[in-house]
Amino acid sequence: MLRKLCELNGASGDESRVREFIKDNIIADEVYTDNVGNLIVFKKGRKTPKNKIMFAAHMDEVGLMITYAEEDGFLRFGAVGGIDTSVIIGRGFRLESGAYAVCSTKAIHQQNKDERKSMPEISELYLDIGANSREEAESIAPLGSYAYFDADYFEFGDGYLKGKAIDDRAGCLVLMDIINKTPEYDAWYAFTVREEIGTRGASAAAFGIAPDIAFVIETTTACDIAGVSGAKKVCELGKGAVVSYMDNGTLYDRDMYSLAMNTANENNIPVQTKTVIAGGNDSRAISVSRSGVRTCAISVPCRYLHSPSCVIKLSDLDAVERLSEKMLSAAAEI
Repeated sequence: MLRKLCELNGASGDESRVREFIKDNIIADEVYTDNVGNLIVFKKGRKTPKNKIMFAAHMDEVGLMITYAEEDGFLRFGAVGGIDTSVIIGRGFRLESGAYAVCSTKAIHQQNKDERKSMPEISELYLDIGANSREEAESIAPLGSYAYFDADYFEFGDGYLKGKAIDDRAGCLVLMDIINKTPEYDAWYAFTVREEIGTRGASAAAFGIAPDIAFVIETTTACDIAGVSGAKKVCELGKGAVVSYMDNGTLYDRDMYSLAMNTANENNIPVQTKTVIAGGNDSRAISVSRSGVRTCAISVPCRYLHSPSCVIKLSDLDAVERLSEKMLSAAAEI
């Protein structure tokens, strides 16, 4: 199921394929799409909680948007979401129309000494779609259309997997699994849009649902790679779910943070926190909605975020799902 979710294309503003797939693969009591494109779901549990609880995971991924066609048929583009230039040069892409593209710049033997020492700006790159004219290029890739990483999905090593858009299709899968079970308590679930361009869908979802408590199920950057040590690792694959106390967008509810950590320990669920204040997610918008929402972020540690080669460990995904289920019950009556 995660493979199917990751292979769907759905950048910010173009989430319809992901939304329809989720809708077709859940069993719930109420399902609707709001005016900005969020998929809003209510699933009745065995009990009605004292607090209105919402889970959120975003459907969108990073991508490229076509902004200009050169006379010779090459395409210029902008980034949709935060993408480092180094992860797109030389990569294959699939256009919204289904056509293929290659992202490139000058070959190394055409670059001068200074150019070889620096990374080009996105504005200096182009997509080669094999077109010979502006008219041909725009017929294949109209201005404002999207391009997506054309990336393989595979499992490797001791329970690792690689794919595009794991941020945040992993969170979407967790929500789908909880919905499709018989949860202990009633809850609302928001599959949000436009997270990668400023958590805009979450603002509408939280305002509409008006929860007392929200759990944002995400992926977060793990830097446990060669040459990095200590706190700079941020979090690590294989050490379980990541519960955040603060990031660049949210200072999380301290009692909810403690409740999540204690609940994980009491249920033998591996858990960790981030050792650097960095990143952000839909919590930023949800926590300040209406008169405020007590918010907790539970994340899957992920290497190489916002690239065609996101890497997670299945045991961490399992830990996030188990902790999310336990937190529904733990937060229902506080």
